[in-house]
Amino acid sequence: MRRTKGFVGALVLGSFLGFCRVLAAQEAESTGEPWKLPQPVCLQQAGITIGGWVEQGITYNALNPKDRFNGPIATNDRAGEYQLNQFWMYMEKRTNTEGGGWDLGGRIDAIYGTDWRFGETYGLETRIDDPNSFYGLALPQFYAEVAYNDLTVKMGHFATLTSLEIVPAPANFFYSHSLLSCGYFDPLLVTGLQAEYKLNDHWTAVGGFNRGWMDYEDPSETLNFLGGARWADDDQRAKLSLMVDAGKQRGVMGVNDRTNVITVFTYKLTDRFQYGSQYTAGIEQDGSVIHPGQNASWYGTEQLFTYMLDEKWSIGLRYEWVRDNDGARVAGVGNVLLTDRGWDGLPGMAGAYNDLSLGLNWRPNRNVTLRPEVRWDWYDGRPNAAGQLPFGDKDEREQFLLDADLIVTF
Repeated sequence: MRRTKGFVGALVLGSFLGFCRVLAAQEAESTGEPWKLPQPVCLQQAGITIGGWVEQGITYNALNPKDRFNGPIATNDRAGEYQLNQFWMYMEKRTNTEGGGWDLGGRIDAIYGTDWRFGETYGLETRIDDPNSFYGLALPQFYAEVAYNDLTVKMGHFATLTSLEIVPAPANFFYSHSLLSCGYFDPLLVTGLQAEYKLNDHWTAVGGFNRGWMDYEDPSETLNFLGGARWADDDQRAKLSLMVDAGKQRGVMGVNDRTNVITVFTYKLTDRFQYGSQYTAGIEQDGSVIHPGQNASWYGTEQLFTYMLDEKWSIGLRYEWVRDNDGARVAGVGNVLLTDRGWDGLPGMAGAYNDLSLGLNWRPNRNVTLRPEVRWDWYDGRPNAAGQLPFGDKDEREQFLLDADLIVTF
């Protein structure tokens, strides 16, 4: 029965993708613009747009692990298995006061696919999804937005957008994610209030309160601060973001005070060559796994280079190094879900994680992107108390992955 459902699902999805690709190719050829879903007149009059994308891919692991997991790698976590990662739909009304007056807006996002396991928010997806299924529904965003002059206030459930890589697949160069950006070291999704105030043409101040990392309902019943500043130069070629997250958070060792600082810098060196970097450091009171009662700390960096070879082809290189000093941050999502539908490596692997990725992006038109990638991960550190290491069947220090995904936007 499961094979039949999978075959039917793949057939329906393949037909849908083929239809979208034909439409996208026709639209791109005729106008040079990406094809979009037909917008109802009533939504157009209200300034509301709808759209989405489908992302699907497969990852081959040279270790051929028996549990078929790629260790702590998020989203494309299954070895040798097709994944429909994101069937994503959104509805959005952007606010724009043009520097004066009031405006109202908001956004709703819904996603179906295997990525739901990495976007589960306590008190939300925990109520609607089956933890024993690889596929499920997630609501990464639903918020209202109020703007007045240069001030914008967002209220609801939303992405923090603090890292160099973000959740929506079309916004990233690689299929796989760095550890810094996939939830281990990043707030990712929060529920609360976030305000942005444009100080001038270069600086924007950001500040707000939320219920904590991946918490729709906060067991600690406390508010956490998330804020900082963003800067851009005159021509928007160089951009800098400095964000601080602080408050009581749920962690491996219970609810503790945690402070995390994330700095992201991007620079467009030429029209073809772009550089991006992220620097993250954090500390959690009483959060150490290997030394209970002591503080846990972590820090790391991601370096990303992309170069556009021509209108259809781009090449990218990424290197990441992150040290989880006390084994408090990197652990399997299967432990969170309490199921075998996620890697169940235990915390306590205290050491440095490295990954080096080389990839290509092929865009035959504005709606379709194919992203092949080769990735090498290696770990320099101690096993956890159970004797586990991050890769293979929890007994290897390194792994090689070959993966690719296809994104079709609409």
